[in-house]
Amino acid sequence: MNRIIFLVLIFMVYSKVFAQQDPQYSQYMFNTMAINPGYAGSGEAICASLLHRTQWMGFEGAPNTSLFQVNSPFKLFNLNHGAGVTIINDLYGFNNDLGLNLAYAYRININKTNGKLGIGISGGFRNQALKDVDWRDPEGGTGDSDGYIPKNEAAMSYDLNFGIYYKTDNLYLGVSSSHISQPQLKYENAQLNLQRHYYLTAGYSLLLNNPSYEIRPSVLLASDGAATEIDFSSLVIYNKKLWGGVSYRMGTAIIGMVGLELLNGIKLGYSYDFTFNDIRKNNQGSHEIMVSYCFTILKDKIPHKYKSVRFL
Repeated sequence: MNRIIFLVLIFMVYSKVFAQQDPQYSQYMFNTMAINPGYAGSGEAICASLLHRTQWMGFEGAPNTSLFQVNSPFKLFNLNHGAGVTIINDLYGFNNDLGLNLAYAYRININKTNGKLGIGISGGFRNQALKDVDWRDPEGGTGDSDGYIPKNEAAMSYDLNFGIYYKTDNLYLGVSSSHISQPQLKYENAQLNLQRHYYLTAGYSLLLNNPSYEIRPSVLLASDGAATEIDFSSLVIYNKKLWGGVSYRMGTAIIGMVGLELLNGIKLGYSYDFTFNDIRKNNQGSHEIMVSYCFTILKDKIPHKYKSVRFL
């Protein structure tokens, strides 16, 4: 049944591509909390990750994105919860954007499917700075005298995101939305509105006859209502320690991914985007590096006193 659900979702998502205001990730399957706060605490451990993406290398003003996130499950009032923090720094053109979000998820056990459902929300701020804007009009002017072109300014606003994340032993589904409050970033003489973005993620683990190997197909759909981006991905994992695979980003790129888990539990991942749309002539592809680590904190056993059976 899980396979049927996954295949239906794969074929339901079809659209043309491209560009939204949120950063782009090729290794989205390892950084789900960046787009879905419902994921917080789903790993049953304290998990932290770092990711850096250099997009369209060699293209002046192309995006450079750095991401840090950490999340953990916890119990309160005998209920399951999750919490996390995400920090994103996004550089592109004259923009230097910084986002900080605190996430909370209420986690529910679904006994019939042996799955867990996370319903999450995250809130924080988005600071968007313009630095050293060098604007030139077609007549060769510098634009310095135009007071409506912001230069070296920053604007900040609160941000709010929502997500639902469902996971079993071999299947995950996620639906989320960022900027649901549609923040307004107000400069001195200009205003930028962040549009809501919508995400659908799904993945499945398929065990092969050789138990050392498994295949993990997945899909990511991202849309701001006007433009849509879809990634179809598949990873082959050996002994849960080594992986490699490819993604197809519809209409824009083919992506190769490799990774490994070290003896101490640290995971390293790398991806390369080979762009084949019109921008390919002006860049050398996109590089993305990911490092993650998960660990659990063992609680000390509480000593118990027992009566001697001799005196019962």
